[in-house]
Amino acid sequence: MQFDFISYDELNLNKYDIKTPEIIQINKEKNILILDEKILTLAIKMCFEKLSFYFTKKHIEKLICAILNKDASKNDRYVCATLLKNAQISSEYNLPICQDTGIANIFAWKDEGIIINGNENKAITLAIAQTYIEKKLRFSTTIPSSIFAEKNPKNNLPANIAIFSTSSKNNSPTYKFLCCAKGGGSSNKTIFCQETKTILNEKKLYNFLKQKINEIGTSACPPYTIGVVIGGLSPEQNLFALKLATCTGFDNEEKIERINNSFSLNSNIIRDLDWEKIVMEICEQTGFGAQFGGTRMALDAIVLRLPRHAASCPISIGVSCSAHRNLEMYINEKGIYIEKTIQNLTKIKNFEKAISYAKKTNKNIITLDTNKGINKSLEILSNIKCGQRIQINGKILVARDAAHAKWKEDFENGKSLPDYCKKFPICYAGPSQTPENYIIGSFGPTTAERMDSYADFLMNQGASLITIAKGNRSKEFTNICKKYGGIYLGIIGGAAALIAKKYITNVEIIDFEELGMEAVRLLTVKNLPAFLLTDNKGNDFYNI
Repeated sequence: MQFDFISYDELNLNKYDIKTPEIIQINKEKNILILDEKILTLAIKMCFEKLSFYFTKKHIEKLICAILNKDASKNDRYVCATLLKNAQISSEYNLPICQDTGIANIFAWKDEGIIINGNENKAITLAIAQTYIEKKLRFSTTIPSSIFAEKNPKNNLPANIAIFSTSSKNNSPTYKFLCCAKGGGSSNKTIFCQETKTILNEKKLYNFLKQKINEIGTSACPPYTIGVVIGGLSPEQNLFALKLATCTGFDNEEKIERINNSFSLNSNIIRDLDWEKIVMEICEQTGFGAQFGGTRMALDAIVLRLPRHAASCPISIGVSCSAHRNLEMYINEKGIYIEKTIQNLTKIKNFEKAISYAKKTNKNIITLDTNKGINKSLEILSNIKCGQRIQINGKILVARDAAHAKWKEDFENGKSLPDYCKKFPICYAGPSQTPENYIIGSFGPTTAERMDSYADFLMNQGASLITIAKGNRSKEFTNICKKYGGIYLGIIGGAAALIAKKYITNVEIIDFEELGMEAVRLLTVKNLPAFLLTDNKGNDFYNI
């Protein structure tokens, strides 16, 4: 792992109105390093800015390997190449990697010789707020005002912060960080089960994992980094280990030792490489591939075995999506070290060869012009098969959870559905903030299945007959489409910067402006790539 080094002399300290000597103080005799809280804010900001726009070389290389793998399907290659193109656009430092710029997670290991001059938690929190506001990232958090009421604080706070105390191994105390932006789609696919010792059997565990991994599906934007944690002294410990597993927390022996000490597990965490291969084989066998069929559902697997109470055996499974935003950082007496990221992707071996697959298209792409009316669109889509590649031109409506809830609430209070619900295909999405001189911020689909509960209500009113989003949907939704003649189109999840820059030509907010990123928008798109996933005859691409 390589790091970029920023010395204290290189930092722009003037804007903090403090003197350089107050930033860092070293007492080598007592093995103490005193850091001003402002240096902590600056370091966290730099880390989250980098991970929001850039990937590590390691992650890009894994996508390239997935494309060039002889077992990859045509759709595997197309999706992964599109994700590489997205990474290239986000590296221009204007549009973030994903529209869901995620909950900010900060895991830290602080040597006992580190002293913070100021309020540590406040310094980290300030860094997150400043980053999300200044870099125009999406505000995805809500805070409650009662059991049912909530609001968006418009700064993406609170952050999820966990700090552990560690012992210094030398005369230079170090403050180590793992920073992670975690989107809602991948978090929602976390599976947790309270099992017993009977699961600790090769055949039973294999069947269990096969069933549960199939349940994850494609809605969290594969190809995934998939984690499996078996055991744990409590459910909380199990799930915390899973969180770290999916964001590179167990990538090497040094990290495993650090976490063993943090959990006071006396080196009893085991990483099982053989079962990681088995999990990867299970992912290949699902047939989901990198979203639209194939073998590349996962790039990596991490399988951990923890101590447990004899009466229980918790097991969790979770994923990090294709927007794999995790960076290591540490601070010592010399300065700040932040894990290296790639800004010029063309320098990576085989990048151009791999990205060329984004340009390779099926010869039989169907063009859908939504400006000809919803009935004409339904007529065209009714005559093609699930899995068919489509390109969309014209106007589409954008609305997700909050707008759907408002439509239903208003309808139950005696109001009619807005006419726009019946005129256009509805895309489930919530863009990030719009950078200067751009039409829209990073724009990608949200998880389709969350809107399944509204399908019968809307289609019964002649609305939402064509929907556009990401991932597989429920059997109930498939039946509702057959009942009302509805159709579902999937677009690539994890390519939000690319979609915003290349495929969207106009946007206007037409309703519920107060909802921010969840406001109802009317978009004009040009050649937006999609796949027909659920038809109006009871067929579903993932269950054919």
